[in-house]
Amino acid sequence: MEIPKYKIALIVGVGEGLSASLARLFAREGIKVALAARKIEKLGALCTETGARAFACNATEAEEVERLFGMVEREIGTPDIVVYNASARARGAFTDLVPAEVANAITVSAFGGFLVAQQAATRMLPNKHGAILFTGASASVKGYPQSAPFAMGKFALRGLAQSMARELSPQGIHVAHFVIDGGIRSAVRTEPADKPDSMLDPDAIALSYWSVLQQPRSAWTWEVELRPWVEKF
Repeated sequence: MEIPKYKIALIVGVGEGLSASLARLFAREGIKVALAARKIEKLGALCTETGARAFACNATEAEEVERLFGMVEREIGTPDIVVYNASARARGAFTDLVPAEVANAITVSAFGGFLVAQQAATRMLPNKHGAILFTGASASVKGYPQSAPFAMGKFALRGLAQSMARELSPQGIHVAHFVIDGGIRSAVRTEPADKPDSMLDPDAIALSYWSVLQQPRSAWTWEVELRPWVEKF
């Protein structure tokens, strides 16, 4: 039973939560890490901590995504783990939504995922090895009031992941989608003292990503739902 071995990870849409936890975990496992975000000024401390390299990229622009992969290849190597974490929202009553903001939410959440995944798959297929992971949300499977644009983008991302998994898994590429069904704990967003562990710990989420990456190909997961123990389905 062969366990996949990975060397280089690229995380797109990096912030201080889940992406940072993934970067730390990958670094601990001896994997070189590349971080990509529109603005990388706040990633200095994480880069110092993990030895990662940061690259500025707008994931909704095809040329920038292609350039990102080229820079990562030249400076670190070809990534065999690619994680897409970027998303955008446009909140409000349905009749008040601004079309341009809706289009942006869908573009960041879904089209950017397509652009990143296409560049990743193009490089992974010749070696028949690699993993492409997508971060979803409750909105990937449940559309909430006044949040239609987020649901539209996340539903589309889930469809992309499922289609890719069916096409690319037989070619050696592990594609997985993670439904993060609940709020993620952060320094500015913590659960009440009387409700411990009622929010998702980003380090715990990262462990689930790692667990999927360690799956032998005879038993691959294409989707995982994660929620706190008290979260309603």
